[in-house]
Amino acid sequence: MVTMYHVYIIQSLKDRGYYVGLSSDVEKRLVYHNAGRVRSTKARTPFTLVYSEDFATRVLAREREKYLKSYKGSQEKQNIIEHVS
Repeated sequence: MVTMYHVYIIQSLKDRGYYVGLSSDVEKRLVYHNAGRVRSTKARTPFTLVYSEDFATRVLAREREKYLKSYKGSQEKQNIIEHVS
């Protein structure tokens, strides 16, 4: 079995803000976020999944995550959010 990696965007239903992350199991990771088990999002629960991209390797997924979190990638992240909402 081949492990896929996913870059995801979730939205806080509390403050309407977005969070970009990486996981090999997005559904399980969303459960962790909503249970308050992720330090960086703990105070902003609950979350809903907005978007997810699949990658064959963790390296590729991490590069994409870093890009979307960067100043340069913020416009692309905003475009993604606007097109899925």
